[in-house]
Amino acid sequence: MKKFITTIRNIFSIEELRTRILNTLGFLIIFRLGSFVVLPGVDPSRLEGDAGGIFGLLDTFLGGAFSNASIFGLGIMPYISASIVIQLLTVAVPYFQRLQKEGDSGRKKITQITRILTIFITFGQGVGYLSYAVPAEAIMIDRFFFTVSALIILTSGTIFCMWLGEKITDKGIGNGISMLIMIGIISRFPGAIVAEFLSKGMNGALLFVIEIVALFFVVMAAVMLTQAVRRIPVQYAKQVVGNKVYGGQRQYIPLKVNASGVMPIIFAQSLMFLPGLIASIWADNNDIAAAIGSTFADFTSWQYNLVFGILIILFTFFYTAITINSKQIADDMKRNGGFVPGVKPGQPTAEFIDSVLSRITLPGSLFLAIIAIMPAIASVAGITTEFAYFYGGTSLLIMVGVILDTLQQIESYLLMRHYEGMMKSGRIKGRSENAAVA
Repeated sequence: MKKFITTIRNIFSIEELRTRILNTLGFLIIFRLGSFVVLPGVDPSRLEGDAGGIFGLLDTFLGGAFSNASIFGLGIMPYISASIVIQLLTVAVPYFQRLQKEGDSGRKKITQITRILTIFITFGQGVGYLSYAVPAEAIMIDRFFFTVSALIILTSGTIFCMWLGEKITDKGIGNGISMLIMIGIISRFPGAIVAEFLSKGMNGALLFVIEIVALFFVVMAAVMLTQAVRRIPVQYAKQVVGNKVYGGQRQYIPLKVNASGVMPIIFAQSLMFLPGLIASIWADNNDIAAAIGSTFADFTSWQYNLVFGILIILFTFFYTAITINSKQIADDMKRNGGFVPGVKPGQPTAEFIDSVLSRITLPGSLFLAIIAIMPAIASVAGITTEFAYFYGGTSLLIMVGVILDTLQQIESYLLMRHYEGMMKSGRIKGRSENAAVA
């Protein structure tokens, strides 16, 4: 306990770190307050309450803003969908490939295009959202005027959330977009635990304890997946410069089993909202659309989980490929006189790194998909839906990944100021280590 108090004191003794933490808390408070501001023209007492199925999971991500018909009802999800589209175009379209290679100017253009695309996606998702989340009896003004004004407000809310995420990244601590999603998840966690305990009652207290223990092991599995690393040894040749000898040391390239972090989950989940939202528009006049909508609105259906798992595996390979450039790593090693023992420098080294990355990404993606569908398994096993969202799955992976990354950034500040790290057994490893390698 004394070490913990000393660490907290050291954290707040660093002015820059203290300012960043306070900025982050301030931005997160603004985001949470906006989640309770209802769209103009809506009677909150006539809303249907918590959303169910896949929309309930979206409501968990947004901290209740979805079911509250809030001005942040769509949150940051349209921006994530736009980012997916842009990253796919970066791989397939030469124009976006050129922008990516132009450095800061190219990245600024890509960011601007992503923001514009976010506006169009928000309008498209907003139509489905208003038809689902806001019943006709809750609207107190003219329907046409409400729809137009609500779409403008929802789009403005999403843009504001996007701005908050960027400000957290620049002025705060951690990744802003992931932080906004995580705070929405955590805000629902205490209520989910209480609801699960009340549903079991005193007679089911032992079963509740077993569920908590099982959740603990699922958390440990998620941490292991996030932290697992395959180290490739790199030997640097000795170089004599003047009277000094440089190099001759053995280092390692740390390739994480889950190098893509939580992004495949976020990307896949963003796409899984689309079938239900699109089908809800034509569900009244089309039986097929109604069937598709009901199937993909139920996160426990095997169709939903099959598509969800496949998307996670695909996005894991895709995001890993664009995050870690094996050819660039091999070229940098060759330029600095480094080589992998038993492998020729240059292209053979790039192929070796790529093969290792492929071998560790496959089991990592499968494990990621299994953890992601755990809420469906927990729900079928009798756990309340609200608590099942945290029983492994997307919510847990996002929380674990974001918390570990944030702690790793905080520890970096402590180590730079010559303070002791946050862990006795070793440094906290975050995704930023892999980013440095790439």
